[in-house]
Amino acid sequence: MRYVLCVQYDGTDFSGYQRQERGERTVQGELERAASAIFGCETRVAASGRTDAGVHARAQICHLDGETSIPAERLCLCFNRELAPDLRVIASAAAPEGFDCTRGAKRKTYVYSAYYAPTELPLFSRYAARLQECPGISPMQAAARLFEGEHDFRAFCASGSSAKTTVRTIYRIEISEIRRGTLSIFRIYVTGNGFLYKMVRSIAGELFAIGCGKPLAPLEAALAHGDRALLAKTMPAAGLLLDRVDYGIPLFAGVNG
Repeated sequence: MRYVLCVQYDGTDFSGYQRQERGERTVQGELERAASAIFGCETRVAASGRTDAGVHARAQICHLDGETSIPAERLCLCFNRELAPDLRVIASAAAPEGFDCTRGAKRKTYVYSAYYAPTELPLFSRYAARLQECPGISPMQAAARLFEGEHDFRAFCASGSSAKTTVRTIYRIEISEIRRGTLSIFRIYVTGNGFLYKMVRSIAGELFAIGCGKPLAPLEAALAHGDRALLAKTMPAAGLLLDRVDYGIPLFAGVNG
């Protein structure tokens, strides 16, 4: 039987999602250790996609195959008894017929968070990057429109990617700013049909640079010609969160749509 899981984690102390041969702590490794204890045999856990070291997830979607008398909706409780507090299965269910969490994903939404403040703020450091200059949100929003639609994003793909094609579609980018005295908090929501290695972090870095005065021309050239050297610095992993994965069907009651 196939089960589907909605998984949430603080990525700070993980070497990414994917299991590593050198034995580093990973999300997949921890989930598979717990699954093997629950099902009594070695059990593989697939995910909608890999997240890098330090990247967080609000609602990563996973699937696994196994046989147990435990009701599907209660599997999450069994997992959480085996897992450390920075990794939780927040919902579980029987998977729909033919469900594959990797191939079936239609849209993914990532959120990049950053802040500007006169000094580094410890309560933000695990989940947001600190900006050295406060960007203007209007030029960022204007630049965001250039990313939307289908493009070859090879300039935004870091080395080490195994992607067969660098063409992706961005459906929407939304940028918000919250001001609290001398503190400004920025969030960039990026929804697309898939993402390349460090692509969202590269997009965020370019948008923040444009918000601080960088002209649009280098971005336009990078999209047209794939020249990564034209782009601003890629943002740190800590600010990135996998927010949502959409499959076009409901998977859990009241969780992840």
